[in-house]
Amino acid sequence: MIRSFRGVTPRIGENSYIDESAVVIGDVEMGDNCSVWPLTVIRADINKIRIGNNTNIQDGSVLHVTHQGPFSPDGAELHIGDQVTVGHKVLLHGCRIGNQCLIGMGSIVTDNAVIEDRVMIGSGSLVPPNKVLESGYLYLGNPVVQKRPLSEREIEFLSYVSEHYVLMKESY
Repeated sequence: MIRSFRGVTPRIGENSYIDESAVVIGDVEMGDNCSVWPLTVIRADINKIRIGNNTNIQDGSVLHVTHQGPFSPDGAELHIGDQVTVGHKVLLHGCRIGNQCLIGMGSIVTDNAVIEDRVMIGSGSLVPPNKVLESGYLYLGNPVVQKRPLSEREIEFLSYVSEHYVLMKESY
């Protein structure tokens, strides 16, 4: 379901798929060839959410933002790059995700965290506020720690899984 909030309607790119049980609200801009899977909530009611091209947001994920106020003068927008895979039941809140990233199932990424390009975050990880995850590494844990550089095969996988979901949405 796509819903306006305070006169702002989500803008969805060409050939993108949003499952009928998902909810997308407010100041959301989503690129082309994206997919939003069942029971996902993307709620941009108090700040902006921007999602790049060929990105997939999997089942049960929650994407939200922080408002501008005395404890957060700028608030915290949510930005997700191109070819990002957001695994099942991920919580992304007011953070920045680069291109070609994989956010593992059940992970939480909090306000003002920055995930650079080509990063893998293992399932169930917690990225604390303001943490920067450097490009080209695998991160795991609660809170996350840098484990090791990504292999060439893992870097190739980041594009592969994104492309897989672009094809998968066509079946729906």
